[in-house]
Amino acid sequence: MIASNPFAELAAVIPPTAMQAYVVLMFLLVVAGTILDMLHKKSAQYFFENARKARKNATRTLGTGEKGALALKTVAKEVLTSGEFNNPKRRISHLFTMYGFIIFVVTTAILIFAYPTPDYPAPTVVPLLWHLGAAMLCLGGYWFWFSIRVDVASEGVKWYQLNGRGDLFIVGLLGMATFALLWSFSMGAGALNMLFFVLFVAFTTLLFGSVYWSKFAHMFFKPAAAFQKRVIKADGSRENMPAIYDVSDPEVQARFPDIPAYMGANPPNMGLGIKREAPNHF
Repeated sequence: MIASNPFAELAAVIPPTAMQAYVVLMFLLVVAGTILDMLHKKSAQYFFENARKARKNATRTLGTGEKGALALKTVAKEVLTSGEFNNPKRRISHLFTMYGFIIFVVTTAILIFAYPTPDYPAPTVVPLLWHLGAAMLCLGGYWFWFSIRVDVASEGVKWYQLNGRGDLFIVGLLGMATFALLWSFSMGAGALNMLFFVLFVAFTTLLFGSVYWSKFAHMFFKPAAAFQKRVIKADGSRENMPAIYDVSDPEVQARFPDIPAYMGANPPNMGLGIKREAPNHF
């Protein structure tokens, strides 16, 4: 079952060209939604203006090699391993969801465009990966939905209470992956199988058609923002934020005389602050 291509069997009902056109339409909706989201939120404008201000306040110039190293670190940490999440459970959940989504989407495109009918049998590994990607999406997504979401874990909000547009992304993901598996596993079950397929298409359309209102577009902006954050730390601009000083350092006290005036020559340790409690949600 999991080694068979469900889209090849669907070709008896829906022409492969229609399935391919639908995939292209979803891709165009993602592109259009992302562009509209960037224009509406002015995220790209903010990013470039912020980078321009940072260059003016930089205390040193970064070379091409240094910027390349920062880009590689960003890819290795923030992109490939989601290292920005301090909570291990949240990080693992995100990795399952992210890689499950990538595997599922890529194998869907391969199955529909390269092996659309039983006349072109797909290699066993491709439908296996398709089912694996959907299962990983469900594992990471439902783990997040039932126990890791901030409002559920911290504020006691019931798991079945939707947060309007804020939940469009995760609801679309979970619905798409869940009904994709149910549709595949119920192949040959007649009306029930067709119901699962309709719901699979409906949630897929919701996911890719609601990019403008959901957090889908942040996947494209997030790596750029993470890279810029590394750059402003390396070039000394720090977005006009003060450096982290040792308040007991005489040079720091000479630069900021308010420290010894109000806190004494040997300021007390102010404690761990926000790091006093282990992160639960981010």
